[in-house]
Amino acid sequence: MISFKKLLGKEEKFYDLLEASADEARVSTDLLVKILSNDGSMAATNIHDIIQTRRKDKRITQEITEELCKTFVTPLEREDIEALSLALYRIPKTVEKIVERLTICPARVPRESLQKQVVLLEQAVESVVAMVKQLRNGTQVERITDHHAKLQFAEGEADKVMLALVKDLYNGPYDAKEVFILMELYDLVETAVDRARDAGQVVFMIMLKYS
Repeated sequence: MISFKKLLGKEEKFYDLLEASADEARVSTDLLVKILSNDGSMAATNIHDIIQTRRKDKRITQEITEELCKTFVTPLEREDIEALSLALYRIPKTVEKIVERLTICPARVPRESLQKQVVLLEQAVESVVAMVKQLRNGTQVERITDHHAKLQFAEGEADKVMLALVKDLYNGPYDAKEVFILMELYDLVETAVDRARDAGQVVFMIMLKYS
């Protein structure tokens, strides 16, 4: 005999895991903001925390995969859960790469310029977290749409900031090596914003599908 209480419990677990993954994306972004606000100094504890956040999110992603293998009835289509889980994991993974580059970067890092990008990344991730938390509430598309619009705005502003940063690199007092290093850093932050946009888009498409 099917236990409906058990089935409902499984549904809640998927929402719990997806929300936990989104929270880890936010934690990693908050740590990056903290590093940049601390005069760009790279305390060993901050670096360790970034690595641990990414590893924790990887374990959550693996747990989602395992639950999908063990669960017959899921609250959302399996491919949607997989797609969102992977999209969320890519955010802290990219943030970790940014921190790795900062630890070895010998060039002058324009901290204020990088902060402009990271602030928009923070806004984008906050919107993603809010969107993921709305999934368990059902097909309330209007709430998702509001957060999705904020996410799209942050991504658009990030593109404008990126263009301004590239212009500064082309015209500023940087040697060839510095241009290469800083361009990679800026690209990585831009990629992180894009990862947040991708995760938000998966949530938005899920809500449209079930509305």
